[in-house]
Amino acid sequence: MKKAALVLEDGQIYTGIGFGAEGVQTGELVFNTSMTGYQEILTDPSYHKQIVTMTVPHVGNTGINLEDVESGKIWVAGFVVRSLSPIVSNWRNRGDLHSYLKDQGIIGISEVATRALVRHIRSKGVMRAAIAHGDAAEDTATLLQTALESPDMSGWNLVDDVTCVEPYHWTAQSDPQWYQNHPDNARGSLIVAYDYGIKHNILRMLTDRGLRVTVVPAHTPADDVLAMQPAGIFLSNGPGDPAAVDYAIHNIQNLLGKVPIFGICLGHQLLGLSLGGRTEKMRFGHRGGNQPVKNLLTGNVEISAHNHGFAVTPDSDLRGGEVTHINLNDKTIEGIRHRELRAFSVQYHPEASPGPHDSLYLFDEFVDAVKSGDRIEVS
Repeated sequence: MKKAALVLEDGQIYTGIGFGAEGVQTGELVFNTSMTGYQEILTDPSYHKQIVTMTVPHVGNTGINLEDVESGKIWVAGFVVRSLSPIVSNWRNRGDLHSYLKDQGIIGISEVATRALVRHIRSKGVMRAAIAHGDAAEDTATLLQTALESPDMSGWNLVDDVTCVEPYHWTAQSDPQWYQNHPDNARGSLIVAYDYGIKHNILRMLTDRGLRVTVVPAHTPADDVLAMQPAGIFLSNGPGDPAAVDYAIHNIQNLLGKVPIFGICLGHQLLGLSLGGRTEKMRFGHRGGNQPVKNLLTGNVEISAHNHGFAVTPDSDLRGGEVTHINLNDKTIEGIRHRELRAFSVQYHPEASPGPHDSLYLFDEFVDAVKSGDRIEVS
């Protein structure tokens, strides 16, 4: 075991024991309050260029399996935990967390006072940081300078790093042990999904409902998408500042009103910008599987999964759009719709993975919109 260090841009230093790969990496330091699902978190492209701190104290005890991945690789820039489990016990286990990170060149640090670290971020806001494992962890002055010289998330287009290179067809469905498929709904309807950093479970939620799904790179022009004659368009999650992805905003504006559109997370922010709204960086964002969201159309409260550091501003002029969901913790906008343009979106993650399934009905609403070809009705 070798020493590791986490140095924040404000000079705060947290030391611990390293695991995973050795070396130095920088990123925006954030925290996640999920109780489970570290493998899904590690492989979520929305965490690109972020160092993730887990608030749950004991991590790694279920090991690593072949099923619980949300993309083809680990995307986090670093991983911070209070305690790394020395024992792995799970019937699906195929390896340990240390080896998983090491094989993919990702630095981890354990034995960190994560409660103090999270309280600091919650008070001061997310910030740039440098994480080091090995000899580099001894030179905290250099690590501080490295953190200060690293890019800020604001104004940073990270979608280009995570999007697919070529279009592809997605056909896999959920394992029926975990989710009951609905193969007869809208069978055969083609959905084109923009890949801004899309998660696998989002794609499964679409195919589970009988939809055919073609995933296209983020830069794909609107005309090329419309030439595929889709019955609907999906805007995916992804990393970075939504306002910096100007080409995506332009494409969405050229698609609005043509076919039903459904967006999640970054896709929600991009839809808001396309309608004329604004986005802003949050102090420390929402990341975890326990955020309460109120559906303003029904009055129901959903416990939901989140992973975002930007939000559509409450003073946004959505040009005929309306707010459909709000976060009960801080009243930030969590959902919007535009009935005339047949578009709706949510800031949170109804597909969960990890997280609760309170919001799966949103995929059913999208299917209904695709089948009807009429106005979006989100209930």
